[in-house]
Amino acid sequence: MFRIGQGFDIHCLTEGRKLILGGVEISYEKGLLGHSDADALVHSIIDALLGALALGDIGTHFPDNDTKYKDINSLSLLKEAYNLIKINGYRINNLDNTIFAQEPKMKPYIPLMREKLAQILEINKDLISIKAKTMEGQDSVGHKQSIACQSIVLLVKNQV
Repeated sequence: MFRIGQGFDIHCLTEGRKLILGGVEISYEKGLLGHSDADALVHSIIDALLGALALGDIGTHFPDNDTKYKDINSLSLLKEAYNLIKINGYRINNLDNTIFAQEPKMKPYIPLMREKLAQILEINKDLISIKAKTMEGQDSVGHKQSIACQSIVLLVKNQV
């Protein structure tokens, strides 16, 4: 049995914060604003995983008004979400992600993102795709005010 999940997240860029995507710190003059480390890529993956099994969303499991999640590393949240997938008897078949950012260029960071995500999700990095797109100067992403991410996951039921 297969289950498909889709996730999306967007955060505003702001000064005075580190830019973290896919668990990787990216050299840039601004970072993403949020309650946690604001890793929009990881947040979209969490929503895709939870959505695939109709388990709610990231805000349900990790509310932004709970102080224990203040400035938390989003990879730890991803690990918790992935544990729910395993408990429900599923594994990841593949994960496809898109980062929407006018700046900075993501290409140099994508291999390390794939490695970090593969480690947490207990899969081969070849099952994780990460693409980066600009918005050609359109909307808040194109005006360098935000970064958005979209993720799609295919889960497969473990055979008993």
